[in-house]
Amino acid sequence: MTIPSIPRLRFKVNKRLGEVGDAPGMIRIADDALKPKISVFSYNEHEVQCAEGHDLAVILKQFEECKCHCHWIKINGLGDLQLIEEIGTHLNVDTLVLEDISSNHQRPKFEEYDEYVFAVSRIIFINKENEIVNSQFSAIVKKDLIITFEDDYSDRFDVIKTRLNAGKGAIRTAGPAYMLYALTDTIIDQYFVKLAHIGDSLDELEDKLYDKADKTIMYNAQHLKRSLIMMRRVAWPERDKVNDMIRSDSPLITPEVKNYLRDAYDHCIQIMDLIESYKEITSSVIDLYLSMVSNRMNEIMKVLTIISVIFIPLTFIAGIYGMNFSHQDEHGRTIPDNMPELYWPHGYVYALVLMFAIALVQVYVFWKKGWFNRL
Repeated sequence: MTIPSIPRLRFKVNKRLGEVGDAPGMIRIADDALKPKISVFSYNEHEVQCAEGHDLAVILKQFEECKCHCHWIKINGLGDLQLIEEIGTHLNVDTLVLEDISSNHQRPKFEEYDEYVFAVSRIIFINKENEIVNSQFSAIVKKDLIITFEDDYSDRFDVIKTRLNAGKGAIRTAGPAYMLYALTDTIIDQYFVKLAHIGDSLDELEDKLYDKADKTIMYNAQHLKRSLIMMRRVAWPERDKVNDMIRSDSPLITPEVKNYLRDAYDHCIQIMDLIESYKEITSSVIDLYLSMVSNRMNEIMKVLTIISVIFIPLTFIAGIYGMNFSHQDEHGRTIPDNMPELYWPHGYVYALVLMFAIALVQVYVFWKKGWFNRL
């Protein structure tokens, strides 16, 4: 069975906006930020009305036409400074919150204000360029209103739209805080999907490790470990954020919503357990591969050592009789303490037989010791 290789992924790093010493609350827009696309979903127990646009006018119009509804304002793209400032002015949002929304490096958190609450999550996904992207998701919840911000056009909440249109469950009746829970829970569920892919990749690595190990195992395991480290940096504060929402005293986070948030908190705990388990597995895979390489090298060195040991006495004998000291001088007189064997009849054959016998004796001794059985 051919085991598919793990795709080589790159990590897309978002640059931190702003300069050292910037005043708090300064809103900066990235040069490559996308122009906003605004979708407004106004809903109540009986109906859902939708509108789309690119500026504040579509939001204000929907407010005017749907006064007895809750509103979910979904903004994709943060490339319009004027729009962000107008939203802040119209909704009376602190400039520090607007700064956090426009930046792309905030860790998951939950903050309470007098008239609203603010939450940040991180979305991890693989883009078309095969890069792992750690994207920011921000949300402001007020009475009968939730407004969410994402920095790209990807729509990862189709399932929420489907539930909203179907009107099943409490999504239409539990208020905007429930919508925040539903969006957060969807993001957490996407962590499970990513971890499932990592788990499958680890299974493939382990199968390949026992079947036909090569150096790509170590590289892929290290890559998966780096992905897990990224997810841990996201999942840990996400758990704290959900816990803060459960313990919140804000009237916007109702007791009904807190019951659902406890379930999301349990999911965060499961994610943390999976991440730690997979990190241990990746480390074990790397260590096992290195041990196998080391053992294989030891076996090779053992074979070479046995061969060297066999040939050392043979080389010694050949070296002695290769010195060519004469047994007699030019007058035919015997020279003492020189090699009489050089003039033996059949001396060449005797030397070969002696070397062959020594080699056989060594091989027999090594075989009795069981060295060849462990090669």
